[in-house]
Amino acid sequence: MAEKRVDEPTGTETMGHEWDGIEELNTPLPRWWLWAFYASIAWAAVYVVLYPAWPLIDRATAGALGWTSTGQLEQELAKEQARKAPLLSAIAATPIERLADDPRLMQAAIEGGRSAFKVSCVQCHGSGAAGSKGYPNLNDDDWLWGGDIASIHFTIEHGIRQPDHDETRMSQMPAFGGMLSPDQIADLTAHVRTISGQQKADVAAARGAELFAQNCAACHGPGGKGDRGLGAPNLTDAIWLYGGDAETIGQTIANSRYGVMPRWSGRLDPVTIKMLAAYVHSLGGGEAMPKSQMAEAEGTKADGQP
Repeated sequence: MAEKRVDEPTGTETMGHEWDGIEELNTPLPRWWLWAFYASIAWAAVYVVLYPAWPLIDRATAGALGWTSTGQLEQELAKEQARKAPLLSAIAATPIERLADDPRLMQAAIEGGRSAFKVSCVQCHGSGAAGSKGYPNLNDDDWLWGGDIASIHFTIEHGIRQPDHDETRMSQMPAFGGMLSPDQIADLTAHVRTISGQQKADVAAARGAELFAQNCAACHGPGGKGDRGLGAPNLTDAIWLYGGDAETIGQTIANSRYGVMPRWSGRLDPVTIKMLAAYVHSLGGGEAMPKSQMAEAEGTKADGQP
């Protein structure tokens, strides 16, 4: 290393480094930079004392102010809960059948349900509730168990085919692969595709019609229109949960389907479930309440209930 010397043009001492005749000057740092650096050190020392800073085994040092980001979040959530409490109480006190009587309350329920849907339902039904193979599209007007708001509420609350719950929606389609021959399943498939308008009637479909009357009409109805009370789908439209092509229909007949949906009672609070029902009902396929249920709701209201 070369000896340090004073650079004559600048009067600055060199660092003693030299590369191919180029020397490094020992130029002092600007005063403003040094003071800013010292100030940052002082601020860091104050921060360590006032705020959580040093990590420990299961926590950090508390800091003299006792502030934590978790505590701030809890305070903000508590304020938001307090703000929403009157509205949530009103939704809780209103029977699901009467929710639409108050447009303001209904809109609030829909917006709350929209948020809950993004957390609990998009994993299966998709962000737009359009569903996918095996998961129903909630935007159309095809409903296995009923599309009025009370029926939707019951489905969300109790789920579908939940073995641990007596009130769950339950249906069981037999696997006909062990009861019918492959040719008979092919004939049944032809009949189903005929009544759904996907192919013209032929000899196979005629044979399938007889098999349908013997094995399928009890649940799906003589004309294949389905039965919501049993969760039996309508086979005459163009809406298919698993697919309407010949191969998929044949697989369904042979092997059956047994889709399940969680019951959200016990996982979500009753108000959130009610708001979810309001949101799903609002998506486009929601139906009016049956007259019998409306009459029952009117009777409840007349008895002085909310």
